[in-house]
Amino acid sequence: MNLFYIIFPKMLLFFLKEIFFSIEPMADPEWGNRTSIMGFILLGFGNFHELQIFLFPLFLVIYVVTMAGNTTIMVLVVADQHLHTPMYFFLGNLSCLETCYSSAILPRMLASLLSGDKTISFAGCLIQFYMFGSLISTECCLLSAMSYDRYLAICKPLHYAARMNSGFSLQLAVGSWLSGFAAGTITTCWVSQLIFCGPRKIDNFFCDYTPLIKLSCSDTSWMVLVFFLFSCIFVLPPFLLTLTTYMCIISAILRIPSSTGRQKAFSTCSSHLIVVTVFYGTLIIVYMLPDTAALRDLNKVFSVFYTVLTPMVNPLIYSLRNKEVKEALRKALSKTVTSMNICKRFCGHLL
Repeated sequence: MNLFYIIFPKMLLFFLKEIFFSIEPMADPEWGNRTSIMGFILLGFGNFHELQIFLFPLFLVIYVVTMAGNTTIMVLVVADQHLHTPMYFFLGNLSCLETCYSSAILPRMLASLLSGDKTISFAGCLIQFYMFGSLISTECCLLSAMSYDRYLAICKPLHYAARMNSGFSLQLAVGSWLSGFAAGTITTCWVSQLIFCGPRKIDNFFCDYTPLIKLSCSDTSWMVLVFFLFSCIFVLPPFLLTLTTYMCIISAILRIPSSTGRQKAFSTCSSHLIVVTVFYGTLIIVYMLPDTAALRDLNKVFSVFYTVLTPMVNPLIYSLRNKEVKEALRKALSKTVTSMNICKRFCGHLL
């Protein structure tokens, strides 16, 4: 925690400096007359020229649906008393995260598709990298907390109320957010110290770790090691915890004698299992595929899955497969319609 409060102000000052001051030519004689670049060019989906005309309306609809769906989930979790449980508390946190996640990537992509301007400033690229890295680390922790919640509910039902109380669920959520943003802060501070002086084209639609490392003129071997260590600390343990808990959950469900009991138990975690599978599946494919020209376009497609599509489908998965969420949504819509009718009647009497 102390490390977070020490490093975060330094990173904020660096961003402000990059926004308001130009980058001076590098004086290091090792690089001669080269100067530090002022920004990058996000190539995006430049290889799919025939699809450019369809991409803007497509991603605009995705962004609107994502914001509407996740905002609805957050409002329902806060407003409906029946959803004031640890399971839906984590779901509300996940929806908040997905809203921030989409807003860190999609508005910039939409502006680029609309205007044709693919440039992004150095500070803007670092901020996007910071938000992306922090939120993806936070999501890994949140998904593991949600899987642990389901593990206690299915495998330890008699101890669930005592172990997963409101205080402990709050600690898990706060710990997930702090861990994710601490990892993003430290990583971004180190990336900001790299020297970028070569070609400034990023073959992606957002500022990701691998393209930035490739464009650096500095010795990035230590950054690769740092990234690997941070992955082992902030990504691998949550993934292993999620995997272990679901192995235990599936094993417990298979031991239930009645098919009705098995179906009921599986329905309580099926939505979360689908989200986890899509998220980690596409994430592993993107970062495990060899970086070759033949697979680069495929890599972009899978990147769209976990950065753009997953935040959109998460509310749909949880609302369509969850009776309590659907019931809360039905009540909210009924109250809204009733309020609108009362308002119309009142306005009618005034007229």
